[in-house]
Order: sequence, then structure tokens, then C-alpha cells
Amino acid sequence: MTVETPARFSPLSAWQDRFARLPAGLQVRELPFLTQLTLRAEPGGPAARAVEACLGITLPGPVRAETSGDVEALWMGPDEWLLVAADGRQHDLLARLRPAIGDDDFATVTDVSAQRTTLALTGHLVREVLAQGCAIDLDPRVTPVGSCPTTLLAQAPVTLVVRGEAASGIRLLVRASFASYLATWLLDACTEYRGSTG
Repeated sequence: MTVETPARFSPLSAWQDRFARLPAGLQVRELPFLTQLTLRAEPGGPAARAVEACLGITLPGPVRAETSGDVEALWMGPDEWLLVAADGRQHDLLARLRPAIGDDDFATVTDVSAQRTTLALTGHLVREVLAQGCAIDLDPRVTPVGSCPTTLLAQAPVTLVVRGEAASGIRLLVRASFASYLATWLLDACTEYRGSTG
């Protein structure tokens, strides 16, 4: 008996041509299907330490991100992190993490990969464009590399991960239901920069 793998469709699969028409100072591409696991554990507790040992990573403190190998840990709340990795890593990571946290009454790890998609933004216009719809100051002195605030961008909830110097390399993790809305807003926010050169 053959079991067919269900087809997957990213919420922004039809947007690459439109993203290609953005001004030269802003490049946007979707990173669909990233592995995303929600980890709930007491900070510094046995389960959190077991996860850190298992992944070789330090679970970050408030509004920070840490990376080790191909796994990125994003702080989402006082006892919650989002573990992000490449597509297809869910089963491997769950198989390692669930035994690591054991029977801790509070700790859980849950696959939430289908909830969000990710937009990777680069270029010298990133900060200026995002400032039109985001109250967070993206000046690198205020929001340095490794910051990951959860905020509203054009009224859409996002987790914003600063990955590059001068806030030019940013990832936006957005729920799939808001992805097209946010992509439309990004295109509209770039209207005044048409004809800008990189």
C-alpha cells in the first residue's frame, strides 16, 4: 500500500514575481515550511537545561535569539521559546527533545510548523520600510543583531528577528492567515522608493 504525502502550499507561493519588482534597496523572499517547535519549560529548570544540553544551545532571555548549528531559539515569553530549523527537521528534533524533557509536569514541545511562514528581508531600505508600520525602533543601537521582539507590523502580529548588521537582515515570522496581507503591505510601503537603486 502506497501512502501519498499530502501536497504542501506556502501562503506566498505566488508572490516571488511581485517581490522581484521591489526597489533595489529591499529584497524579500519567503522561507516556507521551516521547522517550528514551541518549547514550554521553566527557565533554568531541569527540562530547560536538558534541552540546552540536547541542542548545544543556550535558551535566550527576553527578546533575544540564540543560534547553535542549524537550530535557532527565539524567546517568545517568560517560559516559552520557538525552536526554528530547516524544513523536515520536526520528527528528528521531537524524537530527541521529548525524551530529554522526560516527564516534567510543565515542560512540553509541540510542532507548530504549519502556523507561520517566514519572510527574509535584506537591503539598506529594510529599516525605513518597516518603520512605516512598526513602533519598534530598529536602530541597531536599540535593536541589535540577536533581538527578536514580537510586535505588530501594520497591525499584523509578527516575530521580528534581527539577523544582520544595521538591521538590514531581518526575518519576519507571520501567521499564515496574515501572510498575504503583510506581503501586500510591504509592496505598498515601498511605493515611494520605486526607482531607488541598491
